[in-house]
Amino acid sequence: MKINANTIRPGMVLDHQGRTWSVLKIQLIQPGKGGAFIQVEMRDIQTGNKTNERWRTADTVERLDVRERDCQFLFKDEVGCHFMDDETFDQFQLPEEAMGEQAPFLQDGMKVAVNFIEGTPISVKLPQTVVLEVVEADPVVKGQTAAASYKPGILENGVRVMIPPFVEAGTRIVVNTEDSTYVERAKD
Repeated sequence: MKINANTIRPGMVLDHQGRTWSVLKIQLIQPGKGGAFIQVEMRDIQTGNKTNERWRTADTVERLDVRERDCQFLFKDEVGCHFMDDETFDQFQLPEEAMGEQAPFLQDGMKVAVNFIEGTPISVKLPQTVVLEVVEADPVVKGQTAAASYKPGILENGVRVMIPPFVEAGTRIVVNTEDSTYVERAKD
């Protein structure tokens, strides 16, 4: 089915130039002069090659019909990421590269949505947010608390995130899995 380029989201599967592509990352760019366009980072499902494409927001692209199934993440090893279908209990694996930048956010037992084309798993959609612990946080610089300033922090999965000054190492926070941004302090 044809969709407008400005409705493309990570995890979607597109048919472009006769190949099947999984969308990894999108960026809407609005230059000062001229029309806005969307930059899409995609991975070829057959070969694993990555590419970047640009479309004007009014352009149309072919989105493939994909069946989405609820699955559970089991574990990660040198072969890839292993999942189990919640309905059939069939186990399958995907290479870690298929996860894109979301791979570090996988947690044992996590419920995910896996997209299938003709019975072949091609991409995984994680929950919108996950709770992780900050293991390293820079100290607050005196006098910076007046303005809304963020400082770098490292999560337990190794991902760098910009966090508010009041968050310290050992604090559990909610992180957006799509863009690796701080949402709020975890309520536990």
